[in-house]
Amino acid sequence: MQLKEKYDYIIIGSGFGGSVSALRLAEKGYSVLVIEKGKWYKGEEFPKTNWDVKRWLWAPGIKLFGILKLSLFRHVTVLSGVGVGGGSLVYANTLPKPKSKFFNHGSWAGLANWEKELAPFYEKAWRMLGASENPLLDEADFAMQNLAKSIGKEKAFSPTKVAIYFGEKGKTVDDPYFDGKGPNRTGCTGCGACMTGCRYNAKNTLDKNYLHLAQQLGVDILAESIVENVEVVKPSDGSDGYKITFKKSTSWVAASSSIMSSGVVFSAGVLGTIPLLLKVKETTLPNLSDMVGDDIRTNNEALIVNVSLEKDKDLSKGIAIGSIIDLDENSHLEPVKYGAGSGFWRMVMMPMVSERNFFLRILKLLIIPFTAPIQWLKTIFVDDFAKRTSVLLFMQNLDSTLRLKKGFFGVGTRIAKGKAPSAFIPEAHDIANKHAKLTNSKSVVMLTETLTGIPSTAHILGGAVMGKDNTQGVIDKDNKVFGYENMYVIDGSMISANPGVNPSLSITAIAERAMSKVKDK
Repeated sequence: MQLKEKYDYIIIGSGFGGSVSALRLAEKGYSVLVIEKGKWYKGEEFPKTNWDVKRWLWAPGIKLFGILKLSLFRHVTVLSGVGVGGGSLVYANTLPKPKSKFFNHGSWAGLANWEKELAPFYEKAWRMLGASENPLLDEADFAMQNLAKSIGKEKAFSPTKVAIYFGEKGKTVDDPYFDGKGPNRTGCTGCGACMTGCRYNAKNTLDKNYLHLAQQLGVDILAESIVENVEVVKPSDGSDGYKITFKKSTSWVAASSSIMSSGVVFSAGVLGTIPLLLKVKETTLPNLSDMVGDDIRTNNEALIVNVSLEKDKDLSKGIAIGSIIDLDENSHLEPVKYGAGSGFWRMVMMPMVSERNFFLRILKLLIIPFTAPIQWLKTIFVDDFAKRTSVLLFMQNLDSTLRLKKGFFGVGTRIAKGKAPSAFIPEAHDIANKHAKLTNSKSVVMLTETLTGIPSTAHILGGAVMGKDNTQGVIDKDNKVFGYENMYVIDGSMISANPGVNPSLSITAIAERAMSKVKDK
C-alpha cells in the first residue's frame, strides 16, 4: 500500500471509535489513514482454540501476535482486543444499552441531555453493527434462566442483543445489511467460539461494516504499526497540522517513519491512547489537560468461572454471551462461554475465596481442597474446560476510579477516588455461589484475584474523559481535545461514567455523535 504524504486525518486504532471515525470522516470528504498495531486476521486465520497462543495472545516481545492482550497492573488485570477491528475481534458481540443512571453521572453529567441526545445514535449503532436478539439459547443460558427464577428475577432474564448474522446455519448469502456494499455473510453455527475470533463469517466485526465501507471510500488501513509520537508541525495549537511517527509493531527492531496529517483521532483504547497521551504531554503536546490518565474505571466487574462436575454438560454451545439478568438497578450478570477445546484459562485458575484479609484468604485456600477433595480433583482434571464451564460476568455501574500514571517501569495504576477496585464484590460472590449450587459446579477465579486480591476486567474505561473545561476533563462534550485543534479522543478512554454493561455499543453511539458534529470538507 502506497501511503499519501499527508492525510486530512490520521486515526490511531481501529476499534469501535476508530472505525466509526474512519467511515464518517471519509463520507464527509476527508482523506483518512487508520494505523493499527495488531494484525489483520480473516476467517480461518483465527485460532481454532485459545491453546493456539501465537494467534490468540498479543505479546510481541515473545512473538505472540494474537487478538487478546492481557495487562497486569497493581490494582487491576485487564483483557483487551488487538487487531484490525480492535475489540470487536475478541469481544462477546453483546450490545446492551445502559440504564439512565449512566447518562447522568460522572464528569460528563450536565454537559448535554445525554440519554435523549444519544438515543438516535444508539439506534444507528445497532443498525450498523447488525444487532439482533439471540435466538440460540443453550444450556448455559437455560441455567441462567433457572438462576433468575430461583432468586425471583425471572422477568429480569432476557436473551442478549448481539452483533451476529444468524440467518440459516452455515449458509452464505450476499450482504444482508448495506444494500450490497458490504461483504457476504454466513449464518451462525452456534459453536460458541466468538471470543477466539469467528472463523465462520457470522460475527459482525468492524472489518465487515464500518471499516469495509470506509475502505470503499478510499480509507487506508496500516496494520502491524504502532504510533510512537504525535507533535504539532509548528509550536502552536495544531492548526498547522501534526507529524505522526510510527514503526512496525511486530518486529523487535524497526525503523521509525513519519507522516503528516491535518487532524488526529486517538482511538487506540484506554491502554493504547492513555500511555501515548501521557508520553506526548511530557514532550510534544504540553497543552494537554492534567486530567490525562484520570477517572479510569473498571466497570466494577467480577469474572468468576463455575466449573460443572457433570460430564454430560456442554456449556460451550450457542454464542459467547447469549443472555443477561438485570439483578438490580446497579448490577447485571451474563454467562460467558468459549468454544469447545479452548481450555487455556484453566492454567491460571484457583478456587474462589471470599475473604479480603490476605492471611485468612491463603489459609482458606489451603483448606478448601480438603472440604470436597474428589470434587476439586474433578474440577482440576476436567476433560474439556470450555465445555464444562460458565464464566459469570458480573458488572455494576457503581463508581470507583483509578489513575494511569507514568512510572519508572512504565505506566502503572494509582487509586484516584474512593476505594480501589476489589476482587471481592459480595454480590458477585453470592450470585456465583447460588449459580454453583444450581449447576453442581465449583467456583474458580484468576490466580491474581485469589493470591493478591487484584480484580480482572474486560472493560477498562476512562482516562481522557469529558469535562466542561480542561480542569475537569481532557475532551469537551464533542470529543475535541482541550488545547489543540482538529484533535479528538474517540474510544473507551472518553467514557465518563460506569455503564454497568458491556460498553461497545455506547462507544459506537458516542463516536457516531462526535462525528456528526464534524463539518463536511
